[in-house]
This record gives sequence, C-alpha cells and structure tokens, in this order.
Amino acid sequence: MVQAAPLNQDQDQDQAHVDGQIGKLLRRQRNYFDQGTTQPIEFRLAQLKALKQAILDHQPEILSALKADLHKPELEAYLTEIGVTKEINYAIQRLRHWAKPKSVSLPLEQLPAKGRIYAEPLGVVLIIGPWNYPFQLMISPLIGAIAAGNCALLKPSELAPQTSRVIAQLIRATFDPAYIAVAEGGLEVSQALLAEKFDHIFFTGGTQIGRVVMAAAAQQLTPVTLELGGKSPCIVDSDIQLEYTARRIVWGKFLNAGQTCIAPDYLLVNRQIKPALLAAMQQAIREFYGDDPAQSPDYARIVNDRHFGRLSQLLPGNSAGNSAGKLIAGGTTDAAQRYMAPTILDQVTPEAAVMQDEIFGPILPVLDYGDISEAIALIKSRPKPLALYLFTRNAKLQARVLSQTSSGGVCINDTIMQIAASSLPFGGVGESGMGRYHGKASFDTFSHYKSVLVKNFWLDIKWRYAPYAGKLELFKKIIG
Repeated sequence: MVQAAPLNQDQDQDQAHVDGQIGKLLRRQRNYFDQGTTQPIEFRLAQLKALKQAILDHQPEILSALKADLHKPELEAYLTEIGVTKEINYAIQRLRHWAKPKSVSLPLEQLPAKGRIYAEPLGVVLIIGPWNYPFQLMISPLIGAIAAGNCALLKPSELAPQTSRVIAQLIRATFDPAYIAVAEGGLEVSQALLAEKFDHIFFTGGTQIGRVVMAAAAQQLTPVTLELGGKSPCIVDSDIQLEYTARRIVWGKFLNAGQTCIAPDYLLVNRQIKPALLAAMQQAIREFYGDDPAQSPDYARIVNDRHFGRLSQLLPGNSAGNSAGKLIAGGTTDAAQRYMAPTILDQVTPEAAVMQDEIFGPILPVLDYGDISEAIALIKSRPKPLALYLFTRNAKLQARVLSQTSSGGVCINDTIMQIAASSLPFGGVGESGMGRYHGKASFDTFSHYKSVLVKNFWLDIKWRYAPYAGKLELFKKIIG
C-alpha cells in the first residue's frame, strides 16, 4: 500500500501502474526534502516525539497484529517490538550533540585555517523490513533516518500482513506522506522500489534477498546497509554457572520460536560439561513452557507453511534430516498450527543438513569439542556470523575467542541482550551483512559527514607557489 492509494498483494495491478505510483510518491518526497523542512533539529526532535507517541497510542493494535502474524506472547512482543521506544528516547536525548558540527585539528601546512565536519542528511531513503520482528526492525532504522534529517519510504514485509497494515496506519496518521510513507505489497512493489533511485537503502532480511537488493542498488550507485544473518555459534566452556547458562541459551534460542537473526544457531559444548548442560536445558524448557509447549501462552509459532515445511525437513527421520543427530528434547510438530516444539539435537556432525544454512527456527543442534581450538577452527571454516556467544568465566579464554574469531558482534555469558544496548552499534560482517545501526550508529548511517576547510585572507605565505627552485628541502621538513 502506498499511503494514499493502497496496493495489496492480491490486487490485480500491473507492474507499470505500481511503478507509476512509486515514482509519483518519490517525487513528492524529493520535493519535500529539497525545501529544507527536515533540516532543523527542532523539526527532527518533534518528529521523533510524534513517532514515540504514535507507538504508545497504537500499542493494542501492534500487539494484536503481532499475535495474529506470529502468535507472539504479549510480554515478548512488548519487550522486543514496542520496546523500540527506548531507542527513540536515546536519540532524543543526544541528537543535538550528534548533529553539532565538530572541529578538527589541522596539519601545520594548512594553517592558518579551521577544519570542521558537518553531518548532513542523505535525502530520501528506503527501509525494507523483515517478517520476524516486523515492527521493531521497521521502526528502529526509521529512528536513525528521522534523527539524521531524511525523508523515508518504508516497505514492511508482506509475510507479516497484520503488522504491515498497522505500520501503514500508524505512519499515515502521524506523518505527511511527502515526508514519511509506507509501501505495502509483495514482489511487484519491491521490484518497483528497487528500480528507483534512493539516497540510501537499509535492508533487513536473508542473505539471498540481500544480494538482490545490493545488485539493484549498484545499478543506481546507491549505498546500502544490509542486516542479514547466518549461523551464529554459541561456545560453552566447562567453567560456567550451569543453571544461568542453560536458561540464557534456552531463552535466546526459543524466543519468537527461534525466528531471530541473532539466535544461537548451534552449540559448541565442552565435552566435560555437555551431559549436565543438556539436562539443565531440558529443565529450562519445562520451566519456561511447561510439559507441553503447544499449550503455553508464551511460545510463538512459525510464520507460514513454507517455513514450517523447510524446518520440518531438518528434524531426524525426515528426508533432509537423516543425519541430524539424536533427539534430546522436542521434535513434535503440528502443521495446522504451524507449531514446532523447542527442539535440541545432540550428536550432530558439521556435515548434517541442519548445519548447512541458518536454521531460523526452534531447532538447536549440539556439537562438542575437547579443546577450544577445535571450536574456533569450525567457526572460522564458515562464513562470518552476525553474532557469536561464549559462556565462560575464564578471562583468557574470552580474550582468545575474541581475538581469533570474527563476527558482527559478541555476547559473553548471555544471549540476544547485546542488541538491546543503544550504545553498542549493531551489524554484520562479511556474509552476515554490512553497515551498523542503533543509537549514534543509526544517525551516522543516514548521514553524510561533509568535511569543510575554512581559510582566511589575513596571511598568504608563498611557499607553495611557483617558482619551486630551492623549496624542496622546506617541503620535506613541513610535510615529512
């Protein structure tokens, strides 16, 4: 849906018509930006406050939509989706400082002069969101776009249609579409958007679609931020607090039924601790969701039939899951409800189907190691993940893992919580993504830092002008 003229995926509209609507909307946004309306800090602060209030006012609708799309428990939805208002507060409190021109020192040969760096908005930006956290991952980058002074066009995921509809309603009720607008729909809308020229594209989603977005952006020389994913490893040393470790891994893995880009994707457990850890994790599952998680009000569902079918094939006994290992917990499914129990698989090999791609569901394979070098070697043999988790009290081991592995981010002795700190930039590396956001990093992502050198007329030493005879030694002393 494009603000004033909805575009629903099931409507029979040809691509040319969709292209025309998108093009018309973008022209309005460019005209709005060119007027300079978004530049003043007071305007940006007012829009951030308006966005926060709109989220608070629409809480019931947001929670209801998330329940319909993903069966999200209310507390989980509040903490992981509506909790984005905390990010707004962080930006409001610091925006004046972020936007203030910064003075920098200059080398001797530039004097007398002043150097400053100005943060200026990029222009009109496109934000494409995913279905797993369909509200938070749409609004969070928008906060940075607003704070930096841009116009924005949002494309929510059509796989979370109820949340997409609520986002469109919230944005329409809060902002002029010439400033911030929403384009709902499926493939035809995505194609129309990617064919246009934006000043930045911010995409959250899978690696495969990320490549499509980057290829389309390259045609327009549009810079991109790609927040992707990957198989995030979780290393468990023997020197841990067992109960806390088990609870934190189970919570992080089965939050949103495992449909989290930074969920622990597989465990690498020291053999000495593995039996005790697996027993403690089974106990944690029972504590969290009861003997039958299907009856728990605190456990989400798989987003659609396609993803449910893909995940089902990874379970032991299915066509792609024959080498998936030994079932330790879960494994039960209900296709009608798109329910898959919290599942733990032991005795998994690196070659198993469940170890080939990001799982993005409630299946946790467990591998073991004798020496930490084995775990590090396995991690380094694979694409760089979005997150890496390490559970250990051993400070030397922490330092070794940090220095010998590469990942978008690291969380030690917990899971998921690193994403909740606005002061920590969030993003991937290599195939897990490029670019950073959250807090100041979001402002930076949607800003161009313009360097300005200011000279004056009260002095003009002739050392750099021709004729050059006899000046080389002076140049060497000044520059060298």
